[in-house]
Amino acid sequence: MTALLSLPVLLPLLAAAASLFPVPRTAKRLLSTGTLAVVLADAVVLLVRADAEGPLVLKVGGWPAPLGVVLVADRLSALLLTVSALVALAVLLYAIGQGTAERRGPAAAVLHPAYLLLVAGVALAYLTGDLFNLFVAFETMLASSYVLITLDAGEERARSGMTYTITGLASSLLLLTVVALVYASTGTVNLADLARRTADLPDGTRTVLGLLVLVVFGIKAALVPLHFWLPDSYPTAPAPITAVFAALLTKVAVYALLRVRTLLFPQDGVDTAVAVAAVTTMLVGVVGALAQDDVNRLLSFLLVGHIGFMMFGLALSDPPGLAGTVLYMVHHIVVQAALFLAAGLVVREAGTPALHRMRGARAPSAALSLLFAVPALSLAGTPPFSGFVAKVALLGAGADTGGATAYALAATALLASLLTLYALAKAWAAAFWREQPAEDDEAPGTADAAAAGEPAGGPRREEETAGRGGARMARDEESGHGRGGEVRDAGGAEAREEDTGRGGGAAVQDEGPASGGRRGVLLMTGTAAAMTASAVAVAACAGLLAPLAQRAADDLLRPGPYTAAVLGGEAR
Repeated sequence: MTALLSLPVLLPLLAAAASLFPVPRTAKRLLSTGTLAVVLADAVVLLVRADAEGPLVLKVGGWPAPLGVVLVADRLSALLLTVSALVALAVLLYAIGQGTAERRGPAAAVLHPAYLLLVAGVALAYLTGDLFNLFVAFETMLASSYVLITLDAGEERARSGMTYTITGLASSLLLLTVVALVYASTGTVNLADLARRTADLPDGTRTVLGLLVLVVFGIKAALVPLHFWLPDSYPTAPAPITAVFAALLTKVAVYALLRVRTLLFPQDGVDTAVAVAAVTTMLVGVVGALAQDDVNRLLSFLLVGHIGFMMFGLALSDPPGLAGTVLYMVHHIVVQAALFLAAGLVVREAGTPALHRMRGARAPSAALSLLFAVPALSLAGTPPFSGFVAKVALLGAGADTGGATAYALAATALLASLLTLYALAKAWAAAFWREQPAEDDEAPGTADAAAAGEPAGGPRREEETAGRGGARMARDEESGHGRGGEVRDAGGAEAREEDTGRGGGAAVQDEGPASGGRRGVLLMTGTAAAMTASAVAVAACAGLLAPLAQRAADDLLRPGPYTAAVLGGEAR
């Protein structure tokens, strides 16, 4: 059974290597999707066994801990691995439908390997049992994500990719420095061994190392004021790449904070530093979203703001708070992916990510409006969706803890939820709400036009024609045929190329997509619908997930079974 621990890391690495060979596109698609499906099934098995038996440990090469490398699956890591594998598989199917995975030239050769390498890095981060291999996991994710974020890079996307990469390299250098300092202070990097040895460090050393860990993983999790890189880099990537980044990468950093802070630097009572970071992150993120006109930047700022909700539970440092954080992470991974995938479809239909230009474009379908509305309402915490369940758990934990800091966290969370609802309502109205003129108002205009010798409905028709021309101009600019390319399309251009079989595609809606394009749109829409259904399923399964999150939180605060499973007799 412990051999199953290696599959989430090993299989994507082997599949990534195999996909580098010149094989047909269909074979690459089957290899990638099949690999992720196996990883998902393996993660489910690990979750069931870890919940029933306790932490599962694989000693790589047979070397005993703390000398050797170990992979550990407990309730928390197996749960997050399962949800992440599900999202990774869904996003890959969306990318295949969109056409991002069908690019000709250099991008076609690297998309599948880079994506599988990213999944391997995420799995390694969840399963690793030592700090150094946690650093290796983040480096693996950084290398592959830089390739993905700059696919078909123009000047703006390359500039944003450089911002992302430089920030990632700086945080990785700091992480490596922290690993070196921890090793110099304790003589080990094994997490289970560190849980015993850090308790013997002087208080000043423990405080400095704890703050360094918060800063390092705070950069990767986009905590305010270390968040500046995320809203500038994520919106420029293709829609499925943005979705998988938003769903997984920041949550891996939050997981690392949960694991390291609770195992190495446990707190008695409310953690003030984390509480301050939580409050500022929630407020700055959602207020920043209100000022955005680009739907992808709006969602990126909301992503930053809702990292603060996860810090809310970590700041409380008690079982109910950590359980709320775990539940919120599961909700956020699924909902954030569903929201960005739906936004990609909206941008494709409207031809622009700019909210003010969407109002002049043709309204997307009612089904698409529902695909956007459900995860949006869930993210805002509207009942009966999963966001409501997770936020109630956090608010209840804050009320149980009591005190000024806990009440301030709860009040900020309520305010941030209301502002999130307003921001997403604004985006939904711009994308889907169209006012229809009343018939009684059209008759006088028609009569006046006829009397003036103009065609019936002349002024209105000119306005509609101008609106369609403006939308087409926006699409031309984004595809490189207009002047300036002022509007960024995070993924719409690739979808239009898939539909038309050529670049640009400003007249997709007029000419009608080819049959292959229709299949792609159906796959994209079906995948987004499946993710939305998964978000609803998280709420429906709250009766199962909440106790599991509570048991995972108990494991974090009572690491005895974890250290005993890794170190054996030494832990006892």
